[in-house]
Amino acid sequence: QVQLVESGGGLVQAGNSLRLSCNFSGRAFSNYGMGWFRQAPGKEREFVAAMGWNGDSKYYADSVKGRFTISRDNAKNTVSLQMNSLKPEDTAAYYCAADLFYRGTYPMSRPNYWGQGTQVTVSS
Repeated sequence: QVQLVESGGGLVQAGNSLRLSCNFSGRAFSNYGMGWFRQAPGKEREFVAAMGWNGDSKYYADSVKGRFTISRDNAKNTVSLQMNSLKPEDTAAYYCAADLFYRGTYPMSRPNYWGQGTQVTVSS
């Protein structure tokens, strides 16, 4: 069973940066594409960013393209989301997700596993 544990959320002012991390355990990390989703109060969970199992491809939502960067470290079984130029509309609970053999060439939509989430609040 895969376990995903997020960290790095918090309160930050608009324009600043935050880095989220997700630790993966329980299966072979290198077989899984990894992604990030978010859910704001009263809204549906939405795709943010993802990268393929082999690290070659990345996919971003238009709303974060150019501001957020996803990366993975196969030696540490972690995936990170560097968030720059944060906006109040980025405020949400952010969830890490794992999708077996996901290639990163389209938005991740049905991951096999979810983390518990970490809250990001951006003040104006």
